[in-house]
Amino acid sequence: MAVNNIQFTKIEIQIAKYLFKHYKNGYNARQLARVLNINHAHASKLCNSLAGKKLLLREEIGNSVFFSYEYDDKLAIKFMEYMLSLEEKEFPKWLSVLSYNLKKFKDSIEMGLVFGSSIKTKDFNDIDVLLMYTTEKSKEIKRIKDEIRKSDLVEKPIRYVDINEKDILLNKDDKIFYDMLSESLVFHNPEKYVEVARKCRK
Repeated sequence: MAVNNIQFTKIEIQIAKYLFKHYKNGYNARQLARVLNINHAHASKLCNSLAGKKLLLREEIGNSVFFSYEYDDKLAIKFMEYMLSLEEKEFPKWLSVLSYNLKKFKDSIEMGLVFGSSIKTKDFNDIDVLLMYTTEKSKEIKRIKDEIRKSDLVEKPIRYVDINEKDILLNKDDKIFYDMLSESLVFHNPEKYVEVARKCRK
């Protein structure tokens, strides 16, 4: 990645993150344009630009060109770790109280994500949170969950998915689990998220 190439538009970052998180699929520019609600020609141009910046792999299959993330390039991985480290600051405004409360888990978990409808729309019924931690931390995690619940600061109920790293690899082919990982915002340890996504690909 040459220094003069390291300028990224907001949409380029959006494309790179989307492709990284959706590690099971390659996408062509038309599919990406539809998913991200952008112009097809623009999506195609940006994907080719990102491939030139060594963030995406470009593969021609028949008449179509498919793009996937460059998971084996060290700089591309560092770039993604950095971009995901900013997600905590990009939480929707309506989740700011939740975001503040989730910080309490940071010393006890290995990775934390928020997924589901709450990250997409203001009109949600509950909040889905994935916590990855070791068994030794179970008591501490339960204490923090109780503390958050009793404080009554988060108005909607929180539904927790508690897992350890081994569970992730056992469930990596499960569609519901894949959706949790790929349609989420990272609130703790983006480096771990990147590592997990790379392991799930294999």
